[in-house]
Amino acid sequence: MMLVQNKKQRGFTLIELLVALVLLALIATSAAPLMQVSAKRDKEQELKRALWQVRDAIDDFKQAVEDGRIEQSDELSGYPTSLAQLVEGMEDQLDPDHKKIYFLRRIPRDPFATDTNTSNSNTWGKRSYESSFDDKEAGDDVYDIYSLSEAVGLNQQPYREW
Repeated sequence: MMLVQNKKQRGFTLIELLVALVLLALIATSAAPLMQVSAKRDKEQELKRALWQVRDAIDDFKQAVEDGRIEQSDELSGYPTSLAQLVEGMEDQLDPDHKKIYFLRRIPRDPFATDTNTSNSNTWGKRSYESSFDDKEAGDDVYDIYSLSEAVGLNQQPYREW
């Protein structure tokens, strides 16, 4: 006795495959903007962290000058003449061994800087003590830094104003 097996074709029809692909594409296109916002938010947090880190180092440098730990001429404002001074360190005048005081381990890079050949220090705009907040200009010292990016943040404020 011979058994006849009823072979039924199993699989998906073309319509079922197309519906599955459309649903997959819909999910992917709805997730892409969320990923872009998340990536932008991460860069913004990195920018905030870098700004705080460098601004704190500038303030610490100024405090060290006021405390007499760093020798400065009376003609200067007491702020560092470059961001490199924060990394290279300055001799502590109150220490008998004149050990160096370091304010930063390294200069952080502006996360929104596009030119990869630019040094970390040059990715930032620098404002001197003598310039106004509205008219940021570099000068003999570094009183503040700001992003050179023309982009606008998620809070609708340009990164230059952070």
